[in-house]
Amino acid sequence: MSSEQSPTVVPSGIQNPVNLARAELKAALAAIEIKANYPKRIRQSVDRATVKARKVAEKKPIVALTGLIVGASAVGTAVWGLARIASR
Repeated sequence: MSSEQSPTVVPSGIQNPVNLARAELKAALAAIEIKANYPKRIRQSVDRATVKARKVAEKKPIVALTGLIVGASAVGTAVWGLARIASR
């Protein structure tokens, strides 16, 4: 763990009400940015999934290959279903 505080935490010990309000506003804006920044959250999720998939592929290549085939089949079936619905 690092000694740095999270950007969403207001540091304790601030006596000046103006500085306290600024710190609270800064923490609130940081929390909103973290929560509402969907592209960044999606990118982080994809990165975590990629790392996990690579670990599985290194340890169990047959499982990774099976997952790849099942995933490709699912995507192909979904595309086929959508194309069939669209052609009606």
